[in-house]
Amino acid sequence: MPTLQFTKQKIDAISNPKAGQVLYRDKLLRGFGLRVGSSTKVYVVEGQVAGRTRRVTIGRADIMSVDTARKRAMQILTEMALGLDPNQEKRKKALEAITVSDAFKNFFETRTGLAPGTVDAYQRTINLYLKDWAKTSITTVSRQAVLKRHQKIAKEHGEVTANNVMRHFRSVYNVTAAGHDVFPPNPVNILTQARAWYPERRRRTLITPSDLPAWWVAVMDEPEYARDFLLVALFTGMRRNEIARLRWENIDLKNRTLHLPRTKNGDPLDLPLSGYLVDLLTNRKAAAGKSPWVFPSSSECGHIVETKKFTERVTARSGVDFTLHDLRRTFITIAESLDISHYALKRMLNHKISGDVTAGYIVSDIERLRGPVSLVASKILQLATG
Repeated sequence: MPTLQFTKQKIDAISNPKAGQVLYRDKLLRGFGLRVGSSTKVYVVEGQVAGRTRRVTIGRADIMSVDTARKRAMQILTEMALGLDPNQEKRKKALEAITVSDAFKNFFETRTGLAPGTVDAYQRTINLYLKDWAKTSITTVSRQAVLKRHQKIAKEHGEVTANNVMRHFRSVYNVTAAGHDVFPPNPVNILTQARAWYPERRRRTLITPSDLPAWWVAVMDEPEYARDFLLVALFTGMRRNEIARLRWENIDLKNRTLHLPRTKNGDPLDLPLSGYLVDLLTNRKAAAGKSPWVFPSSSECGHIVETKKFTERVTARSGVDFTLHDLRRTFITIAESLDISHYALKRMLNHKISGDVTAGYIVSDIERLRGPVSLVASKILQLATG
């Protein structure tokens, strides 16, 4: 291993090897060296930390002077003598530079298969509930900070929301940690260890047959956009975000079909349209103008986003308290009452059936669903209007 007293002239005179690397050592400072490759010359320093050899890159010789590099080498060797590992310190600083906002951005770039509704939910988490954490280093978010924020969100926005926010943060943290060899434990683990997750009970509410006529009358008094949105939800069982993002290119009025290329579970959804919905959508299409959205609005994304106002108006007029997801449960409850096959029900709601061995032999065809869809539509009209 060549040794020489480093000066600018001597370093410039060193020839680059055609392949591999050659390490030169400085005569004046033990541990200070120069790594010469086929196209670069880089200052390095080498020392012992806890009995193990550590080599640290200082900088390129064509940019950094010999004196500056030697002084930096002395600093690093002093740190090593004190038991500090410069490589670990460097990694620590790199981790501390990752903010919560950076982590969410990386999460979206990594998890490209997320459904639009899932992306929206995570965006709400960082933009609304964790906004003040955005510029905080994700590795410095403590267990106590997680516990306090979980309690604060529960008090102000509800326990289910608090749980969901922390589930989102936990997922983002795990994805970020997966990209690094050394990363602090996930602080959200405190909620499990302290048994602090709030109990959740799945809603089982729906619009009963006895309430449906009053609800229907109240819906018919709504502006067209709100009325049609609620009716599409009732007659298809689709989720709120799926309806909000409906584009005219997804609807074939001639063949009476609806196609969503991507849904919450990642699968596409293909449904036949009942006669009632064909008429409803035909009228909407005639009045839609040039908007690509079935339910356009002045929102930034171009389609309807907020449905709370018109669901509250319908509730106030009808006396029937409901949510958009209650309409999905109403749809499936009515469908089940008609003895529609289990597999047809799952396809109509776009539930996965891959775990069922028998389902693997069934090829669902959109025309096979047309009869069940028409039956459900007829039953809804019968219950709502008599």
